[in-house]
Formats: sequence, structure tokens, C-alpha cells
Amino acid sequence: MSPRLPLRAAAVAVASALALSACGATAKDAGSSGSGSASGSASATPASGLQYMVPNAPGGGYDTTARTAAKVMETEKITKTVQVFNLPGAGGTVGLQRVVNEKGNGKLAMQMGLGVVGAAYTQKSKAKLNETTPIAKLIEEAGAIVVPKDSPYKSMDDLVKAWKADPKKVTVGGGSSPGGPDHLLPMQLAKAVGIDPKQVSFVSYDGGGELLPALLGNKIAFGASGFGEFLDQVEAGDVRVLAVTSDKPVDALKDVKTLKDQGIDMTFTNWRGVVAPPGISDADKKVWIDAFTRMHDSAGWKAELEKRGWTDAFVTGDEFGTFLTEQDKSVADTLTQLGLA
Repeated sequence: MSPRLPLRAAAVAVASALALSACGATAKDAGSSGSGSASGSASATPASGLQYMVPNAPGGGYDTTARTAAKVMETEKITKTVQVFNLPGAGGTVGLQRVVNEKGNGKLAMQMGLGVVGAAYTQKSKAKLNETTPIAKLIEEAGAIVVPKDSPYKSMDDLVKAWKADPKKVTVGGGSSPGGPDHLLPMQLAKAVGIDPKQVSFVSYDGGGELLPALLGNKIAFGASGFGEFLDQVEAGDVRVLAVTSDKPVDALKDVKTLKDQGIDMTFTNWRGVVAPPGISDADKKVWIDAFTRMHDSAGWKAELEKRGWTDAFVTGDEFGTFLTEQDKSVADTLTQLGLA
């Protein structure tokens, strides 16, 4: 799905990686790399030595996706223990640089998504996504407009009225750097309700793990991020979701209306996927694609999709690579219009 202006970026995704050692990833009969969705012909022998990088702080969407994927792979005996680690910084581009620097390392993969695509431009990253090896796009997820429980804004109408009256005063926070989904979402929302995006006061946090404390501490008026990042706090009554950005209400938040249902003609979806370093072997690429394919087909992963309200958007290899190329161009065009690229 290719985004268009106003940008409609597709949801979420996961990255896994094979642990660092002198040789490549191991799984019996790992052959040539796949293109499109890999077949179910992977060996039952668990892949070993996996290392899975999350390029932002613990607690955010990338972190949740990676740790969930790793847990399912281990539980379903698709892999042995998967090491998940965080390498935050510069909107995910510190992690991107690490992946590009690890050329040929078939044991490493990185969780990523739309945020890394945008950050590569706004952070002036020397490392580029087109240098990486596409592994899999995993999920899509609607965005959400969220306020703390004691917020004076009880509805989108309340929020929009205050925001339009003083865009600089009503501060919005997002768990991504400028150019990421949590930045593009409020910019697009501002435009949809008649606010000049350049007048928006946006505060960037490194992932949902940093965004949530700012929201709960009333350091920002509202948050814009993937709805899955707030489900526990919604259940606990600490935050309220004023709207979701999908075409239809999401099952995990059945009582929350869409922006369209509240008179705002806008939709927005985020996505998450996995990439590996450049120059890995065909055998290592196949190990990764087979592992994610078996995970995707498992009952454990299907249960997690339902539990977290994630939309299945699974594609692998060259098909994911084509999607990445389209996303890169679309985001670059959008950021150029905003004067950020």
C-alpha cells in the first residue's frame, strides 16, 4: 500500500536479528533467499543465535513489537532464545547506522517502521534504508489522539476548538522524531482542521516509553501515537482516547469513534517491519524470512494480533523492499513540503 498526501502510512512491523558471531544464522536446510511471502517449507530445527535490535527506548511500539515477536518465536520453538536489545537515539537512526555498519552480519536484524523512514531525512542520517536488506513487514496500526484522565478536553471537538484558538499553547507530543508517524499524524490532523502545520507546537520523544510519562505528567496537552501504546493505561483509567485514525473503530477500543465519525475527514495508519544489514548471505536471509513466516502462521502470533489490536500486514523479501522504496519516496515528498527535508 503506497501512502499518498495527505500521507496514509501503513501500520506497524517487527524486526528480528541473529546474534553476533563469526558465522551466519543457523537453521537446518537454510537455502536461497525468498521473495514475497516465504513458503512454509522451513525446517522444524529452531534457528539459533538471534539478536534483535530496537532503535529506540524501551516501552514504545517498536520495543513492544520486537519483544512480542521474539517471545512468540521462542514459545513456538521457531528459534532458540532471541536477544532483544535497545539502541536508542536520533529517531532510530543510531540503530540504522549500526545495522548498515554491520555489513554481512546475518545474525543481526532491526525492528523499524515509518518513523525510521522519516528520521533518516530529518536527522540527516548518513546511513540509508535502501542500504539494508528487507526481511518482513509485520503489522499495521491505527493512530490515536490521547489525553490524560484529568484533561479539560473531553472530546475531539473540545480539543480542536482550543487548538485552533492557540496552536502554540496546545502542545502535542509524539513518540517519534520529526518525519516519523507521531509527527506526521498531528501535522496532517492540523491541516485537516484548518491549522497551519508550521504553527503546531510539537514535542518529540524517543518512543512511546518516553511519551507516556510526559502525557501522564501533563507536560503536553495531548499525545498522537499508535493506539496500542496506550492500551494498558486506557484500561487502568489513566488516559482517555478521543479518537482513532482508522477507517473504522478498532476492536480493542470499541467505544472510541474515528476522526471521520467526528467530522474530521482524515485517516492515518502506521506500520512496522524488520530489516537486516546489507550484504548478508542468501542462506541467512532465508533463515530470517522463514522464521518470521512461521511466526506469522502460528497461533501464538494470531493471538497477539487480536490482543493488541494490530492489523496483519505480512509481506517479506522483495515485496517488502518495493514497499520500502515507495514509502521512502512518499515521506521525502511530504517532508519537503513541510520544509524538513
